[in-house]
Amino acid sequence: MADDQEKTEEPTQKKIEDAKKEGNVPKSMDTSGFITLLVAVITFIALTGWIFDRLKAIYRYYIHFVGVELSPALMMEIAIHTVIQVLIMVLPLALPVAIAGMVAAWAQFGFIFTTKPLVPDFTKIDPLKGAKNLFSLKKLVESVKITIKVAAVFGVAFTVFLGFIKELTSVSHAPLPQQVAWLADRAMMLATLMLVLLLVLALVDLMFVRYNYFKGLRMSKQEIKDEMKQLDGNPEIKAKIRQIQMEMARKRMLAEVPNADVVITNPTHFAVALQYKEQEGRAPKVVAKGADLIALKIREIARENGVQIVENPPLARELYKHVEIDQEIPEQFYQAVAEVLAFVYKSKRAI
Repeated sequence: MADDQEKTEEPTQKKIEDAKKEGNVPKSMDTSGFITLLVAVITFIALTGWIFDRLKAIYRYYIHFVGVELSPALMMEIAIHTVIQVLIMVLPLALPVAIAGMVAAWAQFGFIFTTKPLVPDFTKIDPLKGAKNLFSLKKLVESVKITIKVAAVFGVAFTVFLGFIKELTSVSHAPLPQQVAWLADRAMMLATLMLVLLLVLALVDLMFVRYNYFKGLRMSKQEIKDEMKQLDGNPEIKAKIRQIQMEMARKRMLAEVPNADVVITNPTHFAVALQYKEQEGRAPKVVAKGADLIALKIREIARENGVQIVENPPLARELYKHVEIDQEIPEQFYQAVAEVLAFVYKSKRAI
């Protein structure tokens, strides 16, 4: 019994979908941050020339006002122009970054729309639970992760900077354009190195987050059994429904016996009720059939309603075995059934 309660089984698809509906998804902040930063760096590099041109244009715009008396109206005009120009520079950079953030989230757990995380949960402000969460194992792991990431980034950056500082003595005597080129080259080198490091950290964090997420959703064997019952329906209820359906079908079948032309019996084990409408030009069809107690009930209803009962064991067995209810008899039974119907009609005329 204890094994049934231990959460050793992988989560089912339904358990994962239910968790997503509640906003519980495996989200790696490092992965999203890396993708966003990568797009920001690439976009900034691609727009560097254009941004510098806009800055030059703003500078030239300001130069025009040298020696001009600044009135409140003019200052407002300058402020509006500055804001517009800044937006023009920032938006081409901000839009790709925002889209990258959404794509990074979508790539990790797909598109989800839920308002459940927005519903106030007053249990979260419980000081006792807050203290437990503050000193929980999860918080300790997160603290260790942050410490390792900061140490790794700082250590690599510091080591690279030391190398750059050693080059300053020779670069300081170079012409200004060469110094600018050296600075741009080293900045690109440092950015590339940081991106590679952050990529490694993001991949590790992604695997760690997904492992913990699916581990947290693990289910016990009993939970899987209960879920299967919910999906497939309770076996006892399903059996009861089938019983009710069979009973209703049996009642509908027995209700057709009074409309039959003849009931062919075994005589005790089988009973098959046949109906033949000569004017329709179709073969006789089975309107009811049964074995043992059902056969007995068919014979009783036939007697009560004056339906002729004919004993023909071989024919009764074959019809019961090969012909379903509301189905016309196959051609192989035409001759035998025709003889039975002829006997029935002859008996009725004699009466």
